[in-house]
Amino acid sequence: CKFTTAYIIAHEAGHHVQNLLGIIPRVTQAQERAGSKAEANNLQVRVELQADCLSGVWVNREEKKRPGFLEQGDIDAALQTAAAIGDDTLQRQAQGRVVPDSFTHGSAAQRKRWFMVGYQQGTIQACNTFGTDRL
Repeated sequence: CKFTTAYIIAHEAGHHVQNLLGIIPRVTQAQERAGSKAEANNLQVRVELQADCLSGVWVNREEKKRPGFLEQGDIDAALQTAAAIGDDTLQRQAQGRVVPDSFTHGSAAQRKRWFMVGYQQGTIQACNTFGTDRL
């Protein structure tokens, strides 16, 4: 599905936006000061979930600019991809168990949730994964 590729590229473009906004350098510094690997991983998960959210913002805005941009099944395809690349899914497949403290990208549910937050809200402000306890 072409849209799956677009979702992944939009996620990576989200990292570029994070870098331009100074988020990546601040997180890197915070990770260096983190008291544990789990704490550093949690910060990385927030970065990744924010990039998922930003990809959803892109989809929202693109659909408003170009009605019909989305085809039937595109959002489902993005959500299936988010689930397939969730840390819990990948760990279960690779080692048969899930270790949440080792997550670096977020669970399938978290990745789907944050993509949908961006898609439904359509604003960068909605993507503040650092200002919430609920990932």
